[in-house]
Amino acid sequence: MKLGGIRHRMLLAAVLPVALIAVLLAAVFLFTRFDDINAAHRQRAGSLARQLATASEYGLFSDNVSQLRTLAGALREADVRSVAIVNAQGQMLAHAGKPSYRTQPLLDRQEREQFEPGADLDLLLQPVAATQVPLDDLFDAQFDTAGGAGQAMPAPLLLGHVLIEFSRESLNQRARQILWTGIAITLGGLLFGALLAARLGRGVIRPIARVSRLIERIGAGELSARAEVLPGDPLREVQQGLNVMAQRLESGRDELEQRIATATQALREKKEEAETATRAKSRFLAAASHDLRQPMHALGLFVARLAQLPHDAPTTHLIGNLEASVQALQELLDGLLDVSRLEAQAVQVQLRPFPLADLFEQLRASLALTAQQKGLRLRVRPTQVWVLSDSALLHRVLLNLLSNALRYTHTGGVLLACRSGADGQHVRIEVWDTGIGIAPEHQSAVFKEFYQIGNSERDRNKGQGLGLSIVEHSARLLGYPLQMRSSLGCGTRFSLCVPLAPPGVALERRSPLRPRNFEDIAGLRVLVIEDDQLVREALMSLLVSWRVEVAVAEGLAMALALLKSGVAPEVIVADYRLRDGENGIEVIHQLRAAAGQPIPACLISGDTDATLMQAAAAASLTLLQKPVRPAKLRSLLRRLTRSAQADGGNAV
Repeated sequence: MKLGGIRHRMLLAAVLPVALIAVLLAAVFLFTRFDDINAAHRQRAGSLARQLATASEYGLFSDNVSQLRTLAGALREADVRSVAIVNAQGQMLAHAGKPSYRTQPLLDRQEREQFEPGADLDLLLQPVAATQVPLDDLFDAQFDTAGGAGQAMPAPLLLGHVLIEFSRESLNQRARQILWTGIAITLGGLLFGALLAARLGRGVIRPIARVSRLIERIGAGELSARAEVLPGDPLREVQQGLNVMAQRLESGRDELEQRIATATQALREKKEEAETATRAKSRFLAAASHDLRQPMHALGLFVARLAQLPHDAPTTHLIGNLEASVQALQELLDGLLDVSRLEAQAVQVQLRPFPLADLFEQLRASLALTAQQKGLRLRVRPTQVWVLSDSALLHRVLLNLLSNALRYTHTGGVLLACRSGADGQHVRIEVWDTGIGIAPEHQSAVFKEFYQIGNSERDRNKGQGLGLSIVEHSARLLGYPLQMRSSLGCGTRFSLCVPLAPPGVALERRSPLRPRNFEDIAGLRVLVIEDDQLVREALMSLLVSWRVEVAVAEGLAMALALLKSGVAPEVIVADYRLRDGENGIEVIHQLRAAAGQPIPACLISGDTDATLMQAAAAASLTLLQKPVRPAKLRSLLRRLTRSAQADGGNAV
């Protein structure tokens, strides 16, 4: 509680009525005095004008100009600025002083007073009429008795006018004096009232101040504070109650601190147990994920190699089912990996300008066969737009949207198009389908992990329910608003608002689909560094089937020995986690140093730790997460080779 505020409020409560009364009384007094002096001024001016008019009657009647001039000059009052005497025809016969009016005012039989605001003057017009003196009262009485009674007397003859200008300077000066006197009296009353209120308020403020200081000390945590109770204090009972309250609070605080200390110790122990369990779980999940991905990676490579061999029809059909099962399992692991990376914010957005046409062509080539197998029409509208975005994340979003659209569309087709935004700075990428649509009650839930409509039996042909969740996380990471419009049985439309590339960006457009100078990887010399025998044999077998020259090593020592023996790899494919604490990033670095050139290389790992992805990006190495699809590996080998050729074999 602020004591200054209390004092000010009490002072205001005491002074405000006094101030209001003083101002009202002063205003009434001032206005009354102003009216009085104004009335006295007008009476004096009218009296002077009438006196001068009476004195001028004979001169106007006899047309005695000298007498009129003498009368005009004889009027020497302090407030009179000018005097003029005119005849009935408006001709000026005598004047004194310099009049302020340029044109003569209207002259009639009425007395008038005109105020000149600019000159601060009063102009009085006093008509001068001939006095009618009765010559024979008896005759007039007889005439009235005989029948002339009730007839009006004729109007007196108008002889002229007297015009007098009076200055209001003395009047205004008196008004100012009265005003300042009233203000001084009012201020004196206010000052006296304030001093009196302040003196009387001290007796009320001091007890409140003591209570306020005690409350502030208690509120600041000083529970040992006690009030000194004085005899005759008007707030004695309040202070005694505060002392009792402070004592109880102090006792309660000590007890509560003891309980908090005990609870904190218990929570600390629980927290340590939870952290230990979390670390153990993380180690278990990391090890389980790595150990699961290793055989899955080898299985995928073996199945891909097995599918390349000649077989009879039943075996081919069996291998196809096996390949589909492996692919479904790999898609599930990839989806889980994408979701975990997005939720952990381990994906770094890398914005760059690129043409949408290349991205659209990749998506069309990837999904054209799927659409053809379902008898659907996949339309991709051509565009020349360049956007500023992360091409990998945008590719993932559109690929999931198109795959989802093809999966849930049975007749008709799917459209991928780009439309200009309303602001001219964005484009709207849209994915349309003529599929089954999404009911309104499911439209907010379809973005949750593993949520699928009408797939309670978890049919893998209907997906795993991760596609739209990945789309939603990726769009949020990019900062793009994702919009969906759908109605049951009428299809669905998804749209993304993507910023355009800055104007004037001129980049060479290179299609990532077709290499310019390298059509295949046959004859490519690849060094495989893998410590797991099963994975090593599967990878070597697959590469050999692609007519790639393969050299294998289990670690750094064997790889260096191969380099010394004359093996000159064009690409290095290394596992990250190797034996004896070695890792693929360091092995690649040392092999490049030994070879004296930056050999194109990539990493393969079953680890999903975000720090590994950051380390790979810092080393400018592409990281493939196990299990790796053969097509993805082959595409990466092609890209590494093209990059090396474009840079003259000097950089990756």
